[in-house]
Amino acid sequence: MQLIDIGVNLTNPSFADKHQVVLERAYESGVCQLVLTGTSIEGSEQALELCDHLDDTGERLFSTAGIHPHSASEWTADSARHLKDLLMHSRVRAVGECGLDFNRDFSPRPQQEKVLEEHLALAVQLQLPVFLHERDADQRLLDILRDFRDQLPAAVVHCFTGEKKALFSYLDLDLHIGITGWICDERRGTHLHPLVREIPRGRLMLESDAPYLLPRTLRPKPKNGRNEPAYLTEVLREVALHRGETQEDLAAHSTACARAFFGLPILSE
Repeated sequence: MQLIDIGVNLTNPSFADKHQVVLERAYESGVCQLVLTGTSIEGSEQALELCDHLDDTGERLFSTAGIHPHSASEWTADSARHLKDLLMHSRVRAVGECGLDFNRDFSPRPQQEKVLEEHLALAVQLQLPVFLHERDADQRLLDILRDFRDQLPAAVVHCFTGEKKALFSYLDLDLHIGITGWICDERRGTHLHPLVREIPRGRLMLESDAPYLLPRTLRPKPKNGRNEPAYLTEVLREVALHRGETQEDLAAHSTACARAFFGLPILSE
């Protein structure tokens, strides 16, 4: 059984000096390929460096390049040029993380929207898929995406935590959906239990979003409280349960979906 983690923040300081052992645990658990998330220019550069340094096969580690909406205020006249340079690298498989976050509003909303449009324009120009972030902003995200969607090869709403209306609107726009350990949270994620049944095969992908979102159903829990890609198997278990699928079936079709979306190589078992 093979799994692909489409979103891991391996550049996070909590993983410092632990990259190799974290990856070894992931591989042992069946997570055979990982996409490292870039959330700033510097972070995207670091993600790419980790791919090159930790995977000399060129088949297991890939990355994204983008600026998170929390940091949209950091966008400068040079940002698009820097991002384009990164996105030309063969390891970088998607534009993002980019999007809108109207939950925390760390950057002004008009600036978030401007920076999202800059990312989408790059994705159209380079014909790369988009790795999207959205919190409390589904309608504005949809409004902006509609102007670009016909020219984009693909886009995934990563770490989907929204309600039924948002999910169906995203699916109507032919978007992919990423599910994380949020679904394992009995305090705030139970609304996802019936919704994951509605995501068609070929649109559903799994992600850890590590070191965040440690699955609360995980037993035993790690003493450090840090999520890891190896724990993606718990997300698999929970999603399979609520979709009425076997874990093997879910692993097969979500992995095939991720491979197609990011253009990843097929690995032998």
